[in-house]
Amino acid sequence: MTETREMQTRAWNGWVSLFILFIIGLALGYWGFTAIRHAAMYQVGLGGILSIVAWGILTLVWFVLLFGFFTLQPNMSAVLILFGKYTGTVVDSGFHWANPLLIKKKVSLRAHNLNGQKLKVNDLRGNPIEIAVVVVWRVINTAKAVFDVEDFADYVTVQSEAALRHLAMAYPYDTFEGDTLSLRGSVDEVSIALQKEVAERVSKAGIQVEEARISHLAYAPEIAGAMLQRQQAEAIVSARQRIVDGAVGMVEMALAKLEEHQTIALDEERKAAMVSNLLVVLCSQEHAQPVVNAGTLYN
Repeated sequence: MTETREMQTRAWNGWVSLFILFIIGLALGYWGFTAIRHAAMYQVGLGGILSIVAWGILTLVWFVLLFGFFTLQPNMSAVLILFGKYTGTVVDSGFHWANPLLIKKKVSLRAHNLNGQKLKVNDLRGNPIEIAVVVVWRVINTAKAVFDVEDFADYVTVQSEAALRHLAMAYPYDTFEGDTLSLRGSVDEVSIALQKEVAERVSKAGIQVEEARISHLAYAPEIAGAMLQRQQAEAIVSARQRIVDGAVGMVEMALAKLEEHQTIALDEERKAAMVSNLLVVLCSQEHAQPVVNAGTLYN
């Protein structure tokens, strides 16, 4: 498909055109009044008949020219079409006049908001989720928007939903692995990827995407309860792993400090007992109860 190239053009100043047509209207009125009066007072010959006919034709043309006026507000444009041929786009705001035979299709250049509907899709792990998108977009090429697609607003809606479905299947809903992106945990990265994909899909319609973000994200109702339990379990496992890693590091630091300062000489058995006690205290879910040992580790 050949892409349509936008051609910006200028229309006549509306106020100047209105003044000119007003002067022409006065002249036609005086001419018509004189011709009709002369025809009523005297016998009209062929020249008088032709004069009246010419006056009628010019008056009809003048009346048609009055339909050439149009106005444009800021950030609005008018695509001009003459007998099916694209002749240019007017983007200057104000009061204008152009050929009344031109079709003036107005296109907004302002920013538009698309608040997408909730879609039910499967994420990367196959879990059904509900997801919706918000897209901020504007028209930057009026020729493509009008001639290359049937309805550019509906085109943005459909392509945004298609991009959202594709993105949702490329990421998991959530993850506790630090090096893995997810829909819930990597908002900025997912938004950038979503904006890029939507922009690529709607570029053929002359649309620029300024922002695209996920506005709604949740598990589907039928698995929401089960996935909540799974999230809680994964969170507990992840937290326990973090606690164990920290506890081991603290034990190693404690042993290293004792050896460095030579506070007490520990053999392997005493080190094992100390490590066991410290790990119990640090990794216990509840507060540990101290036990005073008045004896010895040896029999």
